[in-house]
Amino acid sequence: MTRILIVDDEEKIREMIRKYAAFEGFETDEASDGLQAVEKCMQDQYDLVVMDIMMPHLDGFSAVKEIKKVRPDLPFIMLSALGEEYDRIHGFDLGVDDYVVKPFSSKELMMRIHAILKRVNPRSTSADLFRMKGLEIDYNARIVTVDGVRAALSPKEYELLVYLVKNAGIALTREQILRTVWGYDFFGDDRTLDTHIKLLRKNLGDYAKYVVTLRGVGYRFEKEDQS
Repeated sequence: MTRILIVDDEEKIREMIRKYAAFEGFETDEASDGLQAVEKCMQDQYDLVVMDIMMPHLDGFSAVKEIKKVRPDLPFIMLSALGEEYDRIHGFDLGVDDYVVKPFSSKELMMRIHAILKRVNPRSTSADLFRMKGLEIDYNARIVTVDGVRAALSPKEYELLVYLVKNAGIALTREQILRTVWGYDFFGDDRTLDTHIKLLRKNLGDYAKYVVTLRGVGYRFEKEDQS
């Protein structure tokens, strides 16, 4: 059974998430602050963590940073009352998979949980490799290298790059990208996509130019230099 750790200092929020998670067939555990969350993740195995940001003893960002040292592939959804781009970028840099802004719909949160779990579960696919100059993507191993150096992409950045590359030369709308990469009808701020594109380009270095912005439409990956 899929196990989810719910981390929030508000008992009512933990209770609400626990109720809906149980209805979806998930097994849950709880922590009331970031310090407890770190301790639990060191002692037990979870498939996903729902983590509040503002908590006593240890905030959510700090807890994620500590947990990622031991469980780098563990997916996180952050519960936040913060909407500034800096906070989102900071979280994505740490490897956070998604944000849900309070107050939120329990149905929406469950949809996001299902979408993330669907993406991170191993799939039986044949080995495949994309190579363009010094940019390589090993689809089977989920590894991206830039001029021989492994790129430190978050899970969401990787999925975004793969979707763009596999549709190279095609103009992809923002709606198409959000629906496919995020795996659900996106209800949040669509600046989330722009933030991920910005982080992806940063990690691609000289190859960032192949991720082309289409004003008023979305994005396109150019397989060949058009300049």
